[in-house]
Amino acid sequence: MCQSCETQISEEILSYLAQHPGAQDTIEGIVEWWLLERRIKHQTVSVKAALAGLIGEGLVIERKGRGARSVYRINRRRMKTIMALLEQRSGECKQT
Repeated sequence: MCQSCETQISEEILSYLAQHPGAQDTIEGIVEWWLLERRIKHQTVSVKAALAGLIGEGLVIERKGRGARSVYRINRRRMKTIMALLEQRSGECKQT
């Protein structure tokens, strides 16, 4: 395991324990509940930011659903642009 990955996991464990001082669990429980919960919260923030950008570019459409929850879908009118972006980004990943 890389040192930075180990450091990040150590910080996540300590952060969880600091927020939940009475917590105790097995390795499996720590992975499944503590770390997964923290990553889901972090990912939710990242996904919201990414969706805001995609909506701003007109690539994704947001529709307000029931109870103030939004539903997101692709903007079919921008499909050619979307496919070109995906192809371009795919090529960039292969070069690195």
